[in-house]
Amino acid sequence: MVSIKDIAKKAGVSISTVSYALNGSDKVTDETSSKILAAAKELNYVPNAAARSLKKRESKIIGAFLTDFKGDVYGELLGGMKEVCNAQGYDLIVCSGKQSHRMLPEKMIDGAIILDQTFTSEELVRYADRNSKIVVLDRELGHPNINQVLLDNKAGATLATEYLVDKGYKKIYVVTGPDGSFDSMQRMKAVKLVADRNEDMEWIEIAGDFMKSGGERAADQIRREYTQPVGVFCLNDEMAIGLCDRLSDTELQIGKHVHLIGFDNIELARYMQPRLATIDYSKRKWGALAAEQLLKIIAGDKVENERIYVSLVDGDSVTRSAHSHTHE
Repeated sequence: MVSIKDIAKKAGVSISTVSYALNGSDKVTDETSSKILAAAKELNYVPNAAARSLKKRESKIIGAFLTDFKGDVYGELLGGMKEVCNAQGYDLIVCSGKQSHRMLPEKMIDGAIILDQTFTSEELVRYADRNSKIVVLDRELGHPNINQVLLDNKAGATLATEYLVDKGYKKIYVVTGPDGSFDSMQRMKAVKLVADRNEDMEWIEIAGDFMKSGGERAADQIRREYTQPVGVFCLNDEMAIGLCDRLSDTELQIGKHVHLIGFDNIELARYMQPRLATIDYSKRKWGALAAEQLLKIIAGDKVENERIYVSLVDGDSVTRSAHSHTHE
């Protein structure tokens, strides 16, 4: 492999002069610079990006770390991040799995956006202590080099749960996300608060996984236990769709026997019949805001923690209970 030492020898200059010329420094005359670049070209010199980024202390690359890429949410989220990064001269790479964590301490990237359960909070604080710049989307951490851009999970889950209560359902199933998921834990906290306020209701928790399979398993349980119309809150739309699919060839109908609300307002939910009631927020905006915050931290600007707001989307997958005496 050709090194700058070889170029220096060929051009008859010092190694530092070659380094200056290759980095576009004005410390070298145009004539010498041309000679060095010609020698580099002749020798087929390929600059070592890692070495160069170490010198400049920047790679112009941002890393987005995700536990999983499956599902609608991630595509829009990454789209928002990419737009902001590219507009400011940065590239975005998407990482997953434990091996990729070393990109932070090894400074292969200028900063990281984290939506990844494989990072422990202690690990992230350790990297931040070593000056890594980080934005977290899936936990609460206080550190000058860490910013939070969190979804308002509690508000969303409160809206969804109260929607079922207001429609008059006395028996409500809640299908959770996977163990350790920050979003699932935050949503469940809100559900439990609503449950505490409505002691005359029956609440049944079903362990889910944020995938269609979790919704299918929940559908089987609901069907086995069915005696009267029930409310169901799936903590994401993916599971709600799995639940609908599984019930579609049974006697139980969505919006008549099973009154269902999801969370995320993914594109597929908009085409479901009956229309799925769900919780909406802008995934693109979430990603864009995360990238904006990270680039501000990298630039040394002061930032505040941010929250992404949510709203309820009404749908025919939930209709008023025949036993309900409440008024809308």
